[in-house]
Amino acid sequence: MPGEPVEDSGRRPATLSTTGAWLILVAGVLGLIASATLTIEKIELLINPAYVPSCNLNPVVACGSVMTTPQASAFGFPNSLIGIAAFAVVTLTGVLAVAKVPLPRWYWIGMTIGTLLGTAFVHWLIFQSLYRIGALCPYCMVVWVATLSLLVVVSSVAFGPSDDRQGVVVHELHHWRWSIATIWFTVVFLLIVVRFWDYWSTLI
Repeated sequence: MPGEPVEDSGRRPATLSTTGAWLILVAGVLGLIASATLTIEKIELLINPAYVPSCNLNPVVACGSVMTTPQASAFGFPNSLIGIAAFAVVTLTGVLAVAKVPLPRWYWIGMTIGTLLGTAFVHWLIFQSLYRIGALCPYCMVVWVATLSLLVVVSSVAFGPSDDRQGVVVHELHHWRWSIATIWFTVVFLLIVVRFWDYWSTLI
């Protein structure tokens, strides 16, 4: 109606299911634990170069081989410190979401942008781990899964098809979001299998 105030969609609370709220909290906690553990292991390795990290399980799954590479400190400091900061925010967001504290849509859009940047960084790390370093860090893989899962959830909240004006593409992406994520997980798994098949085949 003319003269009526128009509600700012950016300030309107976004809709988030209980399942989505718990997914954010769990992903945040797992990512925070993984990042903190990596940081502790890195400190131990700096103190004692002979230290064997707890995540050194075999010649392939060995975070010690990853932590000593330049890629593990892409910005001049351990990547795990970025994880601690980022997943602390995610965990706090998860706590607020589980407690059903309404957060404006602009907040979720910001979370989506940050998680998208994190996802791009994760893809670079995956490539480096598989084809440059030649080793897998189990804690890093937890972060990979948590980051992509977060991207699916927070983008669904920020850009979910709340009305028909958002178009067919957004609607279809929202509808198939977990299928797309499952395909991604499967592709990464297959890449890992193929890349290290020479070792895996010795275990059969």
